[in-house]
Amino acid sequence: MVKRTVEELRQEAADLFHVAIDAADPGPATARALLNRSEVIEAAKSVTLLAFGKGAVAMARAALPIVGEKLRYGVVVTTEMAAEPVENLEVIAGGHPVPNEGSLVGGEALARAATQAGGGDLVLALISGGGSALAVAPIDGLDLSDKIALNRALLRSGADIIEMNALRSAASRLKGGGLAYLAAPASVLGLILSDVPGDDPAVVASGPTAPGAANPSALTKAIERVGAAGFSPEKLKPIAATRAEPPTPGDVINRIVGSNSISLDAVAAFAEKMGWKTVILDRWLEGDVADAAERFHAAAQDCVRSDAPVAILAGGETSVTVTGEGRGGRNQELALRLARICHERPFKRDWCFLSGGTDGRDGPTDAAGGLVDAGSWQRIIDAGVMPDALLANNDSNKALAASGDLLTTGPTGTNVADIQILLLR
Repeated sequence: MVKRTVEELRQEAADLFHVAIDAADPGPATARALLNRSEVIEAAKSVTLLAFGKGAVAMARAALPIVGEKLRYGVVVTTEMAAEPVENLEVIAGGHPVPNEGSLVGGEALARAATQAGGGDLVLALISGGGSALAVAPIDGLDLSDKIALNRALLRSGADIIEMNALRSAASRLKGGGLAYLAAPASVLGLILSDVPGDDPAVVASGPTAPGAANPSALTKAIERVGAAGFSPEKLKPIAATRAEPPTPGDVINRIVGSNSISLDAVAAFAEKMGWKTVILDRWLEGDVADAAERFHAAAQDCVRSDAPVAILAGGETSVTVTGEGRGGRNQELALRLARICHERPFKRDWCFLSGGTDGRDGPTDAAGGLVDAGSWQRIIDAGVMPDALLANNDSNKALAASGDLLTTGPTGTNVADIQILLLR
């Protein structure tokens, strides 16, 4: 392998990240899945198309030519940045990661459209990550302000995705199979772009088309966490209200059309073709970003004993327990934490590390994540800011902006969680 400069390493890491994004392109994935299920479209009297999530626009556009004249009505709910007109469909911009008034409008539109489908009709649900916040329909006893407060408390709480979705499902008329219930007696075909571990349809966007068993232990933990994060447990009492039985399993078909594991495998295959020895650190990296940074550093230390160029890869969704008031996201903070560790305990190899959200947005910022190298920590100091203080304030966005290490892609139109790439030369 030809020796690379640090800038070339950084470019190669960025290229590998775009391989991950391309592998999760929701348009082609949706078209392939629908063509394989063309008999379901043909058998339907009419089709109601409901697309929601960060990949909703691309998924809806890919489905329209296949649905054709069977289309009865359609709704697309996505982020403000991704919202674009889609022929013959109503497009609504919701809020993410915290729901807003648009999220409520979008959730009610989805619920209303599902309810209007009848026997012999098909509800085609195109679901991608982010749907939990982008489309909300609170149960009786909760309003939008409660949902916003609940989501903010969840984001601060350190809850994992399973706990988050258990609570979101219990507080919603759409989630936890709610959309499938509203659509009955119509059939439901759910095509799902997964951003969760194990690619469980009951977990992506909190499982609107996947009626399933409750997870009381995860729900209990989530309630405890949001209570500690400042949300009143009294507001959660309406969750105990009984929901009517969901439709029989035969009424619903769910298929995964793209996922983090598919993207991770694509990155590994491409890296190997480029001459990198690949190491999969974790097929679903989770837990606190401080622990994840230490794991990457330890794995890299094991690899530096060899002269071979190594790409250490992972996919998943870490978490940040927010104690400060700064701006950032889990990917930016993970990158900043690894930059600090490597500054304090350096390698004798050139390296760069990328952590990015495949949707192009990390937390409430315009960055997808961070791309750091051996000089990043010192560049922050040289810029006149104190990286330790920024890190303590969860202000990773400001720190990485100072060093020129923000990873910016713009909206990608997909979402299969996060990808991490550590290149050692």
